[in-house]
Amino acid sequence: MKAPVIFANEVATGLFGHLVGAIAGGAVYRKSTFLLDSLGEQILPEWLTIEEHPHLLKGLASTPFDSEGVRTERRDIVKDGVLTQWLLTNYSARKLGMKSTGHAGASHNWRINGRGLSFAKMLKEMGTGLVVTELMGQGVSGVTGDYSRGASGFWVENGEIQYPVSEITIAGNLKEMWRNIVTIGDDIETRSNIQCGSVLLPEMKIAGQ
Repeated sequence: MKAPVIFANEVATGLFGHLVGAIAGGAVYRKSTFLLDSLGEQILPEWLTIEEHPHLLKGLASTPFDSEGVRTERRDIVKDGVLTQWLLTNYSARKLGMKSTGHAGASHNWRINGRGLSFAKMLKEMGTGLVVTELMGQGVSGVTGDYSRGASGFWVENGEIQYPVSEITIAGNLKEMWRNIVTIGDDIETRSNIQCGSVLLPEMKIAGQ
């Protein structure tokens, strides 16, 4: 079956964690990413921006320099839905004929800026569908963007949580999932270097109980 899906905030951060890998310079110069030709192209909705704040006070991934000594900078990774940056080390930058962006070791304090609906309003907007609170397995391809993972959470009808579900599988393609994000909630997860609220997707394949 197909149905709308809300990724609760603690698992929604992982959706954008896959973006970190997809735009890493190593994957780009090896041509092993499904976003290979996407620099300067729209990969997210126009209302969505991803900011990187490496100098954020008490941020979990704050650092003045990356692990190669390159100074980090505040950047827009995605601006109005358009991918503006690869995440480059010295080596990957040389391979691509570009300059390091200070990303040797990791990304730095991403903020996913969206529409900021409350979780209750997101449930109402979804109507009937699945809330995912836990993900299992590693069924994500960095080459094709195909996404298939075990999940558990809650089934929702008429905007209200009805009962828990487990031992199910959800599937889609990250490129389509990102482009079709309906909204992002105001329930920001702050215990991660990727700060993001819950994410509502219009449709995913769901199999299992």
